[in-house]
Amino acid sequence: MADNLPSEFDVVVIGTGLPESIIAAACARSGQRVLHVDSRNYYGGNWASFSFSGLLSWIKENQQKTDISDECEDWSKLILENEEVISLSKKDKTIQHIEDFCFDDQDSAEDVEEAGALTKLPVFGASGAEGAAQESEKECPPLENTLLETKSQDPEKASDAESTSAMEGNSTEITSENESSCSTALGESPLELGKTAGAPSENSAQEPKKITYSQIVREGRRFNIDLVSKLLYSRGLLIDLLIKSNVSRYAEFKNATRILAFREGKVEQVPCSRADVFNSRQLTMVEKRMLMKFLTFCLDYEQHPDEYQDYENGTFAQFLRTRKLTPSLQHFILHSIAMVSETDCSTLEGLQTTKKFLQCLGRYGNTPFLFPLYGQGEIPQCFCRLCAVFGGIYCLRHSVQCLVVDKESGRCKAIVDHFGQRISANYFIVEDSYLPESICTNVCYRQISRAVLITDQSVLNTDSEQQVSILTVPPVDPGKPAVCVIELCSSTMTCMKDSYLVHLTCPSIKTAREDLEPVVQKLFNLNTEQETENEELGKPRVLWAVYFNMRDSSGVEKNSYDGLPSNVYICSGPDSALGNDCAVKQAETIFQEMFPTEEFCPPPPNPEDVIYDEDEIAPEGSEFSNSPETKPESSTEESSSGDSTAVKKEDNEE
Repeated sequence: MADNLPSEFDVVVIGTGLPESIIAAACARSGQRVLHVDSRNYYGGNWASFSFSGLLSWIKENQQKTDISDECEDWSKLILENEEVISLSKKDKTIQHIEDFCFDDQDSAEDVEEAGALTKLPVFGASGAEGAAQESEKECPPLENTLLETKSQDPEKASDAESTSAMEGNSTEITSENESSCSTALGESPLELGKTAGAPSENSAQEPKKITYSQIVREGRRFNIDLVSKLLYSRGLLIDLLIKSNVSRYAEFKNATRILAFREGKVEQVPCSRADVFNSRQLTMVEKRMLMKFLTFCLDYEQHPDEYQDYENGTFAQFLRTRKLTPSLQHFILHSIAMVSETDCSTLEGLQTTKKFLQCLGRYGNTPFLFPLYGQGEIPQCFCRLCAVFGGIYCLRHSVQCLVVDKESGRCKAIVDHFGQRISANYFIVEDSYLPESICTNVCYRQISRAVLITDQSVLNTDSEQQVSILTVPPVDPGKPAVCVIELCSSTMTCMKDSYLVHLTCPSIKTAREDLEPVVQKLFNLNTEQETENEELGKPRVLWAVYFNMRDSSGVEKNSYDGLPSNVYICSGPDSALGNDCAVKQAETIFQEMFPTEEFCPPPPNPEDVIYDEDEIAPEGSEFSNSPETKPESSTEESSSGDSTAVKKEDNEE
């Protein structure tokens, strides 16, 4: 680094995952001095998204399991007699059992170069909105100079464009699920439904085009592959926070277009909305009435306790059997609408999740879910940008050696970074993966099983190729978890044209491959093109796959960590749930503990709403003259207002 960082901050945040990024943004927005660092060379931690080549590099790094070997300055002389240190971990142990497979001719891609690849440059920290670290492996440089730049609408420009100044005025776009992607005004919130430029045109009733591994490598920058697979509930906590804080302007979203079910060996589309139910050809008229009656009951089930009180101690599946629903309707409700376990979910929990699903319908489309264009990894970066806009300092590849703790008070006083600089702060936010084993002795972690596939066609072909689908595959054996499958098309800007990106997720029982491969074999063809048998011809062909286990540290109580200073707060990694409520709740809880009198992520003033009085703008050339004659006359009211600016308030503003 050319210059040392400031030696004092109000808040130091270590790790750039979603909860840490939300906290950093909230702190900066409330006027705190924030330093946000990460030892990795990319933003997001386990919430990150990678290009294909970037993911291959990430796989290689985690398979090698080598320590981060930074040349560090001698920092022992910075520690006083009445202080002790907590050394932070230099090895990320949150990812295990990584296995990747190529089901195409891998040798043909040996000499293929990635189109538009940039030369990797050393990355160092910089300050504020003018200096976030570069990320060399991402398709669109996400956080350079002014941090998260609004994505280019042209996919060709998206891979090569240099980062430019922050475009504060851009509004969020949500690509409609209808085939024409026509714009529709939504008056319910600041989120707007719009057309995603550059989305591939839809070719109906065509044979899947042959995709090769060499094409995947060449078009690797077209991929934005998430480490964690999630969707945003349209009335969930994250959408509400994005709207409230105005962070939504930094991102674009696409509707999840269909909910699927896997039943009797076939993939079927589930009717969710009223229109879907009555237009469905797979339900009889009697089943349509049954389904609508039950869904209407779920929307206000609290008003009818007599209908479910007798079944509160039983499972939701048992309650459904008492409602005179056909087996197919029970399956749809349990696995595709409530999306809960058949054996572990109580009746009340099932009713709550069904109501949440139904309440989210219709806000932005016929399904409850939104997906961020360019991947889930965009969301942490959006909050990082807000933090930087309000003065936060960002440093990637900037590891922290230790926390400095005062022996008498037991509070953390400072950190020491790998440059040997001591940086003091009042509060410290640390991602769980940085904690040493000595502090985590009594912590029991869960695991998430993950798989990512690149395929040549959808699991359910229709006239439209551009579908974002969510499918829940129920377990074959009782006691095992259901598998959530999210299939993304190329218009989500996460994969190349004519290919699909498929994410599979479930709580871990064994290794990720053991948990998920049986489901992959049911839905997809894992053979090479030459080995494909007749019964496999109708299935999508997997071209490349990776399996891995990810640590789930959500739900760990603070008192489970041994010897943790009172002003050090721990943020967990991703959980196995479909939504992001856990991360938002955690971020808000930690922020309120630190600053109980401050509002959590209040909306910033829009630049368009800031009005400057005409008399405050000096006439051209007046700054070069001290003559009283050239000064404009100012009234008593104007002189009392000083240099402050007025924020325009609309009468109908919420």
